[in-house]
Amino acid sequence: MFQLIFLITYLPKYFLPWRNNQNQSQKMKTLKVTILLLFVGISSFSQAKYKTISSQILGENRELKILLPRGYSEDDDKAYPVIYVFDGDYLFEAVAGNVDYYAYWEDIPESIVVGINQVETRQDDLMYSEQNSLPIESGADFFEFIGKELIPFVEENYKTETFRVAVGHGETANFINYYLIRQNPVFNAYVAISPDLAVDMESYVEEKLNAVEEKIFYYLAVSTTDIKHIAEASISLNNTLKSLQNTNLLYTFKEFEGATHYAMPAHAIPKALESIFFVFQPISKKEYNESILKLEGSPVEYLQEKYATIKDLFGIDKQILINDFKAVAAAIKKKQKWEYYEDLSKLAKKHYPDTVLPKYYLGLYQENIGESKKAMKTFQSAYILEEIGGITKDFMLEKAEQIKADFGY
Repeated sequence: MFQLIFLITYLPKYFLPWRNNQNQSQKMKTLKVTILLLFVGISSFSQAKYKTISSQILGENRELKILLPRGYSEDDDKAYPVIYVFDGDYLFEAVAGNVDYYAYWEDIPESIVVGINQVETRQDDLMYSEQNSLPIESGADFFEFIGKELIPFVEENYKTETFRVAVGHGETANFINYYLIRQNPVFNAYVAISPDLAVDMESYVEEKLNAVEEKIFYYLAVSTTDIKHIAEASISLNNTLKSLQNTNLLYTFKEFEGATHYAMPAHAIPKALESIFFVFQPISKKEYNESILKLEGSPVEYLQEKYATIKDLFGIDKQILINDFKAVAAAIKKKQKWEYYEDLSKLAKKHYPDTVLPKYYLGLYQENIGESKKAMKTFQSAYILEEIGGITKDFMLEKAEQIKADFGY
């Protein structure tokens, strides 16, 4: 019940990813839909799997919360990134709700969320040395438990991709850095929310991120009204990290206005997901205007590279969205680079071979380079194909008839 009240109170104000072109009435409509989705989302937590893992390293059992994607099935070969949530006793629902919501709109990939409950063991789990800021005793055991027992357990029992995210708040936001600074980082992305940093952590993180040879996402968030020593240490860490020149570091810092330390997860989690999975999102108005329209080269190559990056970063072979085909087509039309329509047609044939899409772009190419009769026949030949993305058979025939009328064929 607490999570329901919390989400209804805070999510409309802080979580909704308003689109740039929405007016106020559209925002209100989206708000109503979102509140409805909250009730659906809360019911999805009833589908969360509560697991107990027996740890030889810790010498005790540990409780986990695991939320699987809506479409998760043992009957296909689809695999999913995994988001590991420390402080899972209170942070799990906030992360799982956002992951489910963003994945529903295809702004992030469907993901498995694993929460590690620490309500009774937090202080012991996070123990580190005051001499060198590294885990000791029960803290060292907990560190080993995550890498040697928990992650293998998840990967043996669920269909996982190699992309892993770690999320922590306060002391656990400090602790997740230990998986970064080891020789081979355990996670691909780190979400450090208002981290209560150990004395030497800034220098450890700087040294590691300056030298990483594989892509690492690092999201750091703090509030202007956060606990004083946490805010000061986070600002200092940001000043250090923003000066690093390593192209393998994908770093984001966000300072939120007025949020308390304990409200910070509600503000930071959705922004962190947007930041880490930015390239996964459909082409937005901003990306269209600031990236695609300013290209000197091919927008079709840009589209191919975008999806190749998704594959390289997240291990996901994502089909190109119709929305993204349309965005590239709009750029071709605006810049009158008609030759790229032919390339777009070939790409559409690869992804949507049985639909009208390849014929549509091929017809546009032929029409705009002056091969009107060929374009007419191309549009006509789409009649036996499947409609897609609002491009209907009737529309294709209308295109053909218009050319016929214009040229008297």
